[in-house]
Amino acid sequence: MFAKLLRSIVIGLVVAGILLAALPVLRSTNNIFASKSENTSDQTPASYNTGVRRAAPAVVNIYNRNISGATNVLSLGSGVIMNDRGYIITNRHVIKDAQQITVVLQDGRRYEALLVGSDSLTDLAVLKIDPGNLPVIPINTARPARIGDVALAIGNPYNLGQTVTQGIISATGRISLSTTGRQTFLQTDASINRGNSGGALVNSLGELMGINTLTYDKITDGETPEGLGFAIPVELATKIMDKLIRDGRVIRGYFGIQGKEIIPVRTSATGIDRLQGIIVTEITPNGPAANAGFRINDIIINVDNKPAVSVLETMDQVAEIRPGTEIPVVVLRDGQRITLHMAVGEFPEDNN
Repeated sequence: MFAKLLRSIVIGLVVAGILLAALPVLRSTNNIFASKSENTSDQTPASYNTGVRRAAPAVVNIYNRNISGATNVLSLGSGVIMNDRGYIITNRHVIKDAQQITVVLQDGRRYEALLVGSDSLTDLAVLKIDPGNLPVIPINTARPARIGDVALAIGNPYNLGQTVTQGIISATGRISLSTTGRQTFLQTDASINRGNSGGALVNSLGELMGINTLTYDKITDGETPEGLGFAIPVELATKIMDKLIRDGRVIRGYFGIQGKEIIPVRTSATGIDRLQGIIVTEITPNGPAANAGFRINDIIINVDNKPAVSVLETMDQVAEIRPGTEIPVVVLRDGQRITLHMAVGEFPEDNN
């Protein structure tokens, strides 16, 4: 009995000793947390304020007034000042059918804007306001948007005033949303709401990555998924802007065919180790390809000295060629390579 009592006393003393030894450590740990919380006033919180301050002054509110009979319709959107000459990029649907376009800057300055031109295929438009001490959006073409980059959407949603939402670049090169299958988009989970159209999508440094253009909603898909916003890449937007400023519209080269990529195969009959190209499935009557002698099932393997691998890339390549220019096109027909000379046509879309 005495032995059991003695053993219990010894165990109790050992446990007490361990607890006493641990108390200074626990006390020290508590002090560490306390000291950290006491010093927060000297710390700077993570913030994108610097990037927003660089970009936000160049993002404008756009008001489109359309007077139809006795009805006075006012719609709104956003735009981006691209240079100190007063050129602004926005979405075409923001200013469509406008009889009066008013631009309001972040600092309160108000301008009546002139429509320079618009392009229906990319849903872009260019406006012009009087130059003079205008803020300009930072652009860095050496820093393209990457998946995972921080994305800040700046615009005027629901006419609440300039608003910033934050997310990341979720994907690049999205083409499935384009009615022509030829336009690429940046996808972001930054909220893009009604009124944000035409506004800026910038990185954490305030550099323009794209022009906010659309989001999925109940009208388009029957439900409202979150985190699906889209922007037109800055590279495409600036290219379209330059064309609209120069010509007042976008003049595109036109091939006049429909086609699909073929899976690369090996063939010894033609001496080509790996055959790849575009098989012609449709030819527009009296179009450039028809006039050059193309036939259904021709396999296009080279266009203007560049391999034809993708329908998208080849159509975009031809779109950049001035209409009337004659180019060589190499096709495979009945196992024989032949070269056709085609005068590039003008894309028949009315973009004004």
